[in-house]
Amino acid sequence: MSQTQKKLELNGRTITLVGTAHVSKESIEEVENTIKEIKPDCVAIELDEKRADSIQNPNKYSQLDIVKVLKRHEGFLMLANLILASFQRRMGLNAGVKPGDEMLAAIKVAKELNIPTSLVDRPIQITLKRAWGKNSFWGKIKLFALLLSSAFSKEEIEPEEVEKLKNNSEMDSMMNELSKDMPVIKAVLIDERDKFLASKIWTSKGNNIVAVLGAGHLPGVEAHLNKLAAGQESPDVEEISQLPPKGIVGKIFMWLIPALIIGLIVAGFIYGGAKAGSQMLTTWFLWNSIPAAILSAIAAAHPLTIVIAFVGAPLTSLCPFVGIGFCTALIQAIVCKPRVSDMETLQDDVSSLKGFYKNRILRILLIFIMSTLGSAIGTFVAGADIIGQLSNMNQA
Repeated sequence: MSQTQKKLELNGRTITLVGTAHVSKESIEEVENTIKEIKPDCVAIELDEKRADSIQNPNKYSQLDIVKVLKRHEGFLMLANLILASFQRRMGLNAGVKPGDEMLAAIKVAKELNIPTSLVDRPIQITLKRAWGKNSFWGKIKLFALLLSSAFSKEEIEPEEVEKLKNNSEMDSMMNELSKDMPVIKAVLIDERDKFLASKIWTSKGNNIVAVLGAGHLPGVEAHLNKLAAGQESPDVEEISQLPPKGIVGKIFMWLIPALIIGLIVAGFIYGGAKAGSQMLTTWFLWNSIPAAILSAIAAAHPLTIVIAFVGAPLTSLCPFVGIGFCTALIQAIVCKPRVSDMETLQDDVSSLKGFYKNRILRILLIFIMSTLGSAIGTFVAGADIIGQLSNMNQA
């Protein structure tokens, strides 16, 4: 048995873990051969239902409804998913392999042999939302910067380098670096999913199971399976299958800034009269409007979208339930409706800055981010300016 496989004998059951690199031709062959040789009762696959549907239906993005994505507040998640998929896709280009081909091979071979399959990964939306929600403000910035660097990286990775990803020492080194730089991301993307994968593998039907998963998950999944077999751990993963609840600090902060700004402006009217209060209102409006409109224009937004950014930013900044990014992206999607060609080239266009401007779907997501960023900058600058004006009033 190769170093990328682990055969576990647990409570009368045999579970063979097959570790893969997601863009490896050798991994595809190993998966196919292992399933054919063992002929297990069940093949467990590191996919969720949506990702399984996506790799079996390559034209999935041609059916995309960007307006529905925005209404579900999944704009950033969609962008993150596209960037990650694009990065993996570029990794596999030199090897002539697409991301998930080894998982697709597992599905096809199992179907040919009439072996049931079990999808054992956590939904990607839950994973990304937990990674985002559990991160600190600076952690979110680092994550966003990492995504951007991945999107526009032109580094070519040779097939030999991809195969090294299945090597324990190479993988351990990567995990150690991730743990030091972004511990929350490592906890959500690796540790939590190790537990989730192990639980779903353990509860799959049959006494002889082959589980196909990324090589980075092998040590963690093996450890959790041993604990499950020994009764030291429950197979219940409900807690890590839900979005993290907003902490009390987050809930307070969500209302605190709008309340503080309104309170400061009201104080301006009380202590400085109509003129001072009106000046503070103007300060708030302009500092929010101008950055949101300028950054929307930089993102090549439609003129109507820019007007919405200008008018809406001061209002949405005081409303915790809707952001200016949602408003501008929705208007852009309506006035510049994506074309079929945008959907067909989506995964190629996401790898270049030019692609973000050419592709209407990506431009909508870019406007979403840029207008949100502009309004956020304006909120903090306007707040500081208003506090300064109020302080000058008191001194006078």
